[in-house]
Amino acid sequence: MLTYRELFRVPQFGPLFATGALQAAGSTMSGLALGTLVYAATGSPLLAALSMFGSSLAQVVGATVLMSAADRLPPRAALSGMALAFGLTTAVLAVPGLPLPAVFAVVLSQGAVAAVGGGVRYGLLNEILPKDGYLLGRSVLNMCTGTMQVGGYAVGGVLLTSLSPRGTLLVAAALYLAGSAVARFGLARRAPRATGRASARETWRINAELWSARPRRYLYLALWVPNGLVVGCESLFVPYSPGHAGLLFAFAAFGMLVGDTVAGRFLPPGWRARLTTPAQLLLAAPYLLFVLRPDLPLAVFLVALASVGFAASLLLQERLMALTPGAMTGQALGLHTSGMLTTQGLAAALAGAIAQQTSAATAMTVMAVASVAVTLALAPGLRPGTGQAVPDRVEAGA
Repeated sequence: MLTYRELFRVPQFGPLFATGALQAAGSTMSGLALGTLVYAATGSPLLAALSMFGSSLAQVVGATVLMSAADRLPPRAALSGMALAFGLTTAVLAVPGLPLPAVFAVVLSQGAVAAVGGGVRYGLLNEILPKDGYLLGRSVLNMCTGTMQVGGYAVGGVLLTSLSPRGTLLVAAALYLAGSAVARFGLARRAPRATGRASARETWRINAELWSARPRRYLYLALWVPNGLVVGCESLFVPYSPGHAGLLFAFAAFGMLVGDTVAGRFLPPGWRARLTTPAQLLLAAPYLLFVLRPDLPLAVFLVALASVGFAASLLLQERLMALTPGAMTGQALGLHTSGMLTTQGLAAALAGAIAQQTSAATAMTVMAVASVAVTLALAPGLRPGTGQAVPDRVEAGA
């Protein structure tokens, strides 16, 4: 296994890391600012949740129509251009008096762009690292995201007070633009991983191949659904505690950082498959206690503890890469990312709708119960050695 020092000596990892850090900070600040802005204007938990996580719903467009581009675009140009697009559209969200339908149109357009971006980024990561380095590399990128979220929510909370939600959106836009510059001038030019023209038909063909193997189906469902339902809980932090939502988000990111650090660097290979289901149960179980409407100190502890369970995603991704041909890795990882984010967007909408009729605490508990139930239902198909063979035609990249 690579060490952290060896990882950062790998050519191109440093610029990819820096690009991801800037985009994570921009995404964190813009989401908090937009959620605060929409909740203040409407008083609606549903609309606040959708403003923060609604872009995830557009991921389904990328997954079903655009994802074949993830392996067919030059990575440097794609990552730079997508960060530029996010910077410009985030600046548009800061325009005073922007109608709510226009806000959501921009948010959905960002989600469509992000769908392909995830496949490009993580496909490039898998390409530049040695075969045994993906888990550590992805964990470091996740740790970076977690750190940027902790700092981003903390700084974002200060900026919301000292500037305004719109001023915070402009700061986020500047971070996206900086990420675009780092990608353009820091990454080397690299040919696409696959040839041919990207199209909806090609996207569907490869998705069908990826979905055709039973082990990958279980992995995708486990990557998408339990995680997404718990993000539905997180989408209600603003209505649960309007004055301290940034603190809850920051400790959620901190918990994820701890989990990714342990899973990526210290967990022995023999334990990884065995701990996947327990980690997913940990992801949801603390939210069951929100039925008691805990005060802020206990709520912060429960949120941080639950987020350690997000490390299950790393363990599942490593297994997914072991079952995927090299020419499909970008689309395979993009399908994971877009499917996960789509599920998160749907869960945020569902959680917001439940909270609209009951309360944020009740909705969070309901989503946690659903996540536990799905994890237990998928557990038999994820046991080590259960149906891990992949059809020959897929292994051959047919």
